[in-house]
Amino acid sequence: MEKISIIYEDEWLIAVHKPAGLLVHQTHRQSGSGATLVDWLIRRYPQIANVGDDPKTRPGIVHRLDKETSGILLVAKSQECFDYLKSLFKSKEIKKTYLALVFGRVTPKTGVVSKPIGLKSGTVKRTVHTKKLLKEATTAYRVLEYFKNKDNEFSFLELRPQTGRTHQLRVHLASINHPIVGDRLYGSKTHPNWVSRLMLHAYALEFSLREGGRLKLEADPPEDFQNTMRSVKNISICYNS
Repeated sequence: MEKISIIYEDEWLIAVHKPAGLLVHQTHRQSGSGATLVDWLIRRYPQIANVGDDPKTRPGIVHRLDKETSGILLVAKSQECFDYLKSLFKSKEIKKTYLALVFGRVTPKTGVVSKPIGLKSGTVKRTVHTKKLLKEATTAYRVLEYFKNKDNEFSFLELRPQTGRTHQLRVHLASINHPIVGDRLYGSKTHPNWVSRLMLHAYALEFSLREGGRLKLEADPPEDFQNTMRSVKNISICYNS
């Protein structure tokens, strides 16, 4: 597993680069599943222990990333900062950008997936094919590159979620028959042997600061993501039309 790193810090927030494979915090379903990002944070920033809407479980954590997803996660150092950032997410004033490698040739090259997401009965999976706990969900995408080899076609995408539903990007892409490479929950159970992880990375966040001005944070994909991209490029023809 890649190491956790700090990509930005000031007196009121921390931006962490979370590696794939690391759970952000313990959940009832995943209790006892090993070290978490929260464990790491509390050791370094004990002052966040009472920050947040559930500080006992997720102190300072403003939003979430799936265990299998790498990328930027914001952590508040104070309740005031937490409330401010939470309000930005709720009002959709934080611009989020992800990178993903998916199966198939996604067309058109730009588009929007707007499908409500709910809970699949009897499971923890999310789906667009249910009426249970449905919530609106919208994802904009742009194709960056296409790849093709003798077995498969792939598309490398930039994703901009307009809402923040659990597993939103994974569910939306699977719903248009382009599941994310490495996604064994919403895609195929078997993947090429060169795939080592879920190919989804939280690349950038941009938002307004309380004191004025805007902050844009970016985190390049970690080495395991880049290694998989090198593998698909080595066995494929790259084309953009």
